[in-house]
Amino acid sequence: MKLFTGILDLIFPVVCINCGNSLVTNESILCTICVVKLPVTNFHKDPDNDMAKALWGRVNIDFATAFLYFKKAGMTQQLLHQLKYRGRKDIGINLGNRFGNQLKENNFVSTADYIIPVPLHKSKAKSRGYNQSQLICEGLSEVLSIPVCNDLARISFTDTQTRKRRFDRWLNVSEKFVLNQPELLEGKRILLVDDVFTTGATIEACCQAFKNLNNISIGVATLAMATN
Repeated sequence: MKLFTGILDLIFPVVCINCGNSLVTNESILCTICVVKLPVTNFHKDPDNDMAKALWGRVNIDFATAFLYFKKAGMTQQLLHQLKYRGRKDIGINLGNRFGNQLKENNFVSTADYIIPVPLHKSKAKSRGYNQSQLICEGLSEVLSIPVCNDLARISFTDTQTRKRRFDRWLNVSEKFVLNQPELLEGKRILLVDDVFTTGATIEACCQAFKNLNNISIGVATLAMATN
């Protein structure tokens, strides 16, 4: 089996998503050099981080963090492009694992009851074949041992968020998320997870679905936060 695997590696080498160099044993998705270069935010260490500030006065949350900075043509964009549009579901699990290892010691996350992915509309999920946020949640869950809850649903299709102004994005997603079993989350601590944080309009719309629940505590975690 090892010989067969070695021959396959020679014919179809497994390469780093970012730099294209061949991966060696114990490397996955990214080579060790590129892992070191990941644009990590470390927001989980600062309660007043840029993402939290962007949500101040807009939603009632207790924790906000992003794993990576997202810049045009940067490593994070390359990873997310492969995850969302090239069928590389393994990237979502892998980065969710890495993010989870970072969040293990965070007080909010360590006591969370559920991890909840921001849902895609059914038509978009069907065409893509999966929800990238769900994969990130599964990666987080593997490391944190917190169950994934899929009670949040998107009830109508929205146009792409790309290149929309902040107010237009808010109109585009406003009041389009609902809970199937809201009583399930009463009195719970939840971690809402999405792939990229841009204006925060999607997170704001999702949080509207939780606003009438009693004693709920909400944290937000995204794989990336867009920067200029």
